[in-house]
Amino acid sequence: MDALGNLVRFVLLPGNRYDTIGVEPLIRGLEFDALLADKAFDANWIIDEMNERGALICISQRPQRKEPLEIDEVMYEWRHLVENFFCNLKDFRRIAMRSDKTDTSFSAMIYACAALLNSR
Repeated sequence: MDALGNLVRFVLLPGNRYDTIGVEPLIRGLEFDALLADKAFDANWIIDEMNERGALICISQRPQRKEPLEIDEVMYEWRHLVENFFCNLKDFRRIAMRSDKTDTSFSAMIYACAALLNSR
C-alpha cells in the first residue's frame, strides 16, 4: 500500500446515512496513533474507543458538547489541511458527482486530481 493509502482510508456510504455508521468496520483491527476528524465523528463512543486504544483525538467538536475535549493546536492544523484538500478535490466535477462507474477508475481520478492540485 502506498503512503497515501496508509494515511487515509475511505468508506463510501449512501448519502442518507450518518458518517458514524461506517467508522466501526473501518477501524476494526487497524492500528493508528491519532484520529483527525470533523464534527460528524464527534460521538462519545468513538472518543471512548480512541481513549481505550491510546490514540490521540483531534475532532472538530459540535457546539452543544457539554464537556469540550482538549485539542492539540498543531494536530488541528493538520486536520484543517486535510479538510481543505478534500474541498479542493471536490472542485473537480467528475469527483464531486462520482461519475466513474468503477472503484478503480474513481480511485485513479482521485490520484490524477491530487497530482494536479499538488503541482499548482
